[in-house]
Order: sequence, then structure tokens, then C-alpha cells
Amino acid sequence: MRKLITAALLATLMAGSALADTKLKLVEVITSPERTETLKSIVAKFEEANPGTTVEIISLPWGEAFQKFATMVSAGEIPDVMEMPDTWLSLYANNGMLESLEPYLAKWEHTPGLTERALELGRDVNDTAYMLPYGFYLRAMFYNKKLLSEAGVAEPPKTMDDFVKASEAVSKLPGKSGYCLRGGPGGLNGWVMFGATMAGDNKFFNEDGTSTMNSEGWIKGLTWVIDLYKKGLAPKDSVNWGFNEIVAGFYSGTCAFLDQDPDALIAIAQRMKPEDFGVTTMPKGPSGKAFTTIGFAGWSILAASQNKDLSWKLIETLEGPEGNIEWNKRTGALPVHKSAEKDPFYASAQFKGWFDELADKDVVLTVMPTYLEEFAFFKDSLAIKTTQEALLGDITPEELANQWADYLTKAQQKYLANKK
Repeated sequence: MRKLITAALLATLMAGSALADTKLKLVEVITSPERTETLKSIVAKFEEANPGTTVEIISLPWGEAFQKFATMVSAGEIPDVMEMPDTWLSLYANNGMLESLEPYLAKWEHTPGLTERALELGRDVNDTAYMLPYGFYLRAMFYNKKLLSEAGVAEPPKTMDDFVKASEAVSKLPGKSGYCLRGGPGGLNGWVMFGATMAGDNKFFNEDGTSTMNSEGWIKGLTWVIDLYKKGLAPKDSVNWGFNEIVAGFYSGTCAFLDQDPDALIAIAQRMKPEDFGVTTMPKGPSGKAFTTIGFAGWSILAASQNKDLSWKLIETLEGPEGNIEWNKRTGALPVHKSAEKDPFYASAQFKGWFDELADKDVVLTVMPTYLEEFAFFKDSLAIKTTQEALLGDITPEELANQWADYLTKAQQKYLANKK
């Protein structure tokens, strides 16, 4: 009997030792101090529920994340779970690097409670869930009420013409500018929204796969953004601004307008009184419509992971109603669970601008062509380089449009050829 007890005890100890050696690696790429602390908090609950398992969180700075993660992968440093931006999904899914989450979703008790949009976007590649979105990023327009009042602007702009006039009025104030332009990393959304709004159409391609980006309408929109900067209606150094800089530019009162997702509310609400700013629908163009980008991000399991089931358990903790709503309240995306609509937090006045936008029939939600394998490089490298060149006058709006159209045409025609 003693031998049996000893053997059983030894087996238990060995099992405990094996568990203690279980380490998951998780990479976050849309990084900020607030997001990282929130992630650590939710991950701690997972570790508590799974004794012996630890999670190493690797935080990559967003401005360099695309290149840094690619370097990690090429060096064989592949994590178990990664935060997956919509613009990267096709690249990594089409290269066989992501695990299908379909078998897990089929058994998960919370799958029926996910919004249809979450499942649809998660299955953007080959109708297979290679990622599970955790939230949606929808652009709307922040405006500084005090600056507008100082500049003699009675109400937030409803049209693109109103926007230019209001920006001109604010820019006459000493040390102030109209628009917090995002000329650096992550700036593509603004160019696409204003480009499509001036063009009156958010179609990216013709049926033969040729890009529309160098059409007359799109060139007009790209020129509109460039002129805004060249006329001094955005801060001079905004040619290099990323997310943190544009948000700081807004809450510091440097500029009066900011187009951003709800995640910008976190820093702004901490530093501005609720009565000093508002959020409204993006301004409408000549067609009477605004074309607002909607994006998403989520969690994926890497196909090379040796701990896929445990990785899914981690995603369950991150994506379950409790973890998902906690995450989005702290990071600013709109949650993926239907139950979130009943949460008092999202019924507050600060979210009214986004819900008004969603309800406006003249606001067309625009999903960028993230299904293209080449889109990640386009967004995080080519678009930044070429728009900065255009803002500084090194290339013309037409040259910018032609470079974009040439790149995207090749990518789309390759995609169409592979579908045959």
C-alpha cells in the first residue's frame, strides 16, 4: 500500500512539475500602457484558474509592430497567441500560420452570444475563423467646444466645406490648428475616409481588379487632405504623428478636430471635462454621404503553437463576456457580445456620437480590403512613406494616387486569379 501511495504521490508531483513548466507566449501589437495593464489583469485571472500555467506577455510598440513581429517570426520566435489587427489577418492566415478556431467556436458556450458582425469579420479569410475579433473600431469626429467658441464657430461641421471653414477659423488663433492630422503610423484611415467622401464612393476596385484609387474622385479627396496640411490647418509636425500624438494634440487644445475610434476617449476623458468636447458624425461630402472606416482586431492562435487547447482557454478568458467587456471598457473598442448593449457604460453620453453615426443612413461604413495578403505592407509601410512625401510636396497627389493604384491593382488581380 505504501508503495502505491508513494507512486501516486510521485505521479502527482511529476504532473505538477509538468504543469509548472507550461508557459504560453502572448504578443500584443496595438500597445499602450493602459492596454498592457488591462491585459495583465485579465491574464492573471486565467493563470489563477489554470495553476501551473504562466503567460509571458510580449508588448510591441504599435508604430513598429508590423516589422518587429515579422522579424520575430522569421527568427522562429513564434508565440502561442497574438493580438491580430484586421490588416494583418490575410497575410498570416493565407501563409498557413494561423490555427482555425472553428472547432473551438463550435463548442464554446458564448458563440451564440457573439454579434453576427464579429463572426463575419473573423471569417474574412476563406470563410474560416482564423481570429476572433474582440472589438470594432469606428471613426467619428471629436471636436473641442471651447476652441470652436473662441474661433466663432457656432456648431461642429456637418460637411467637408464646413470642416475647412471651421479649421481655418481655429487656425487663426495663436498656436492653434484645425485638424489633428495623423501623418505617421496608422494614418491610412483618414486618407481613405476623406478620399472616399470627396469621391462619393468607397469602391476600391473595378470588376477587372484595377484600383479606383487614381480615379478623379479619389485624387480630389487625397488632394483635399494634402491641401489641408499645406494651408497650415494642421500642425506642421503632424506629418509624423501617430495615435498618441494626435490624441495629445486634441486634449492639450493644440487642434480642434480629431477623427478617431472610441479608444481615444480613454485619454481624452481623463484630461478634459465632458462639457469641453463632443463627438459627432464624420462630415459629409458633395454626395451628401460620409464614408467612415470600421476596423477590428482580435486574438489568434499560431499554428506552430504546441499548446493550442490551452491557448484557446486563454482566448476564452479574454473573449468571454466578462473579459471582453472589461477589455473594451479600458481600451475603447465596441464589444463583440450582444449583451454589451445593455451595459450602462455604453449607454452614456460619450458614446452617443458613434451610435448616431451607426444610425445615420447617409454614413456608409467602409471596410478596407484587408483580405489582400499585401494589404498589411501597404497600410503599415507604403502608405506612410508616400503620404508623407505628398504632404511635404515631394510627390504630387496624382503621383501618390498612381503609386497606390499600381500596388493595389497587382494585389487585387493576383487575388482574383487565385480564386479561379
